[in-house]
Amino acid sequence: MNKGLKLFGLFTSFGMLIVLLQGALVTKTGSGEGCGATWPLCFGEVIPQSPALETIIEYSHRLWSGLMGLFVILLAIWSWKKLSHLRETNFMSLMAVLFIIFQGLMGAGAVIWGNSDVVLALHFGISTISFAAVVLLNVLSFEDGKYGVPAPRVTKGYRSYLIFVLLYCYAVIYTGAFVKHADATYVCGGFPLCNSQWLPEFTGSLGYEISIHVAHRFFASILFFLLLFLMIWTIRSYKEFRSLLIPAVAIFGLVIVQITAGISILYVSSYLTPALFHALTITILFTLLCYMTMIITRKPAG
Repeated sequence: MNKGLKLFGLFTSFGMLIVLLQGALVTKTGSGEGCGATWPLCFGEVIPQSPALETIIEYSHRLWSGLMGLFVILLAIWSWKKLSHLRETNFMSLMAVLFIIFQGLMGAGAVIWGNSDVVLALHFGISTISFAAVVLLNVLSFEDGKYGVPAPRVTKGYRSYLIFVLLYCYAVIYTGAFVKHADATYVCGGFPLCNSQWLPEFTGSLGYEISIHVAHRFFASILFFLLLFLMIWTIRSYKEFRSLLIPAVAIFGLVIVQITAGISILYVSSYLTPALFHALTITILFTLLCYMTMIITRKPAG
């Protein structure tokens, strides 16, 4: 059923992943001002003449984001028409549209008026939610018409814990983006110590940046143990539900990759590849948490 919707959803999901990685590339290469303070044109031109690399990176991100924004809206409308009988469809459609619009407006505002590091960091978090909503809409299209869609019966404690981990993970995503936008990536030399100290001084010219970096390390470390406990809990109590077991194990594997990529940024000569891996893995990790949260909120059959 809905073969066209499934194919369109797969393409849109992949396209949104490219948007997210493009956004990370813009940030990590310092290309945010590649088109000056003009939007939607680039230096007032539809096709920039003799563009610099930063201009190509920024403008290609704008063009692809605009196209995917249209695709997300079309996917939401299509899903609403074909899948409205499914409980999650209307909510996911609304989330996908609202956050893709919000994402675009924030990006445009940052170019024209500029924004604080706090607001710019939120841009990546919004992109992550938008991507997750699109992927879950695609999941619903594949579930439609199938017998026995995942609806595992779990305890209230497990459900509350999973929702807490999801929200906490989003907060960690925000702190990670804040590290980059506040130019705090390299203020701590080495790992796990920061400048050869467990608790460095938060004073001086780099005190603010060091505090941001250390805070992200601390919150990310807690996330690691939260996800470890989630995997253990799932294996011990819900291993019969593959729809929970596989994502829980995959999430823990992703957080290991995520931490490894984050640490390697401090030691490699060109940090772009591990930085993009850092963005990619946390996005997929968050999306899997959203999927797990969606299916445990369903009413079990029988």
